[in-house]
Amino acid sequence: MSLNPPDKKMASVTRASAWLKWAGLGLVCGVPLVLAANSSLLAWRDPVYIAAGFAGVLAMAVMVLQPLLAIGKLPGFGVMRGRQWHRLVGSLLVLLVIVHVIALWLTSPPDVVDVLLFASPTPFSIWGVVAMWALFGSAVLAATRRRFKLPPRIWRLVHTALFLVIVIGSVGHALLIEGTMETVSKIALCGLLLLVTLKAVAQLRVWKMLKRPKS
Repeated sequence: MSLNPPDKKMASVTRASAWLKWAGLGLVCGVPLVLAANSSLLAWRDPVYIAAGFAGVLAMAVMVLQPLLAIGKLPGFGVMRGRQWHRLVGSLLVLLVIVHVIALWLTSPPDVVDVLLFASPTPFSIWGVVAMWALFGSAVLAATRRRFKLPPRIWRLVHTALFLVIVIGSVGHALLIEGTMETVSKIALCGLLLLVTLKAVAQLRVWKMLKRPKS
């Protein structure tokens, strides 16, 4: 069935809106990666150290997708397809963090041990390790959800709480560390991450699940 002129116009506007959303998202998430790749701080650094840094920057950029996928707000992704990709992107996040930590450990094992034991004197490390453990906890919870038959209400509450810890910890880690990420683009990326996370929490109305269901 062919579309009439108003329908064609509406479809064209929808496609244009989707392209603009993807372009804006790609700009905010991609620019920090490009600027980090051209950072003067990478001069004379070992490849392992550079890999550690880029794994962390990429994890921050990828994390922005998670809340949008969870509520089906990415153009071209409905709720069901979005949640399928949400699980895949979550696995990618875990992999990136593992690469980040292992590469840093290969560069300086004592520093990483101090961070993991919360003994590091650098505040940004504390934020990062809290986010890391929350991410691992969320991944384990997702992997064992069916096995332990968690009620949907408990699952969503705990999963959302852990993701809030991941986001806040990651933002604190990124903003406090003086590394390869350029300041303005880093702030924009962190701001977008906080914004889409709050949007997802508001749309899902997770706080309503704190109320006990009526018998």
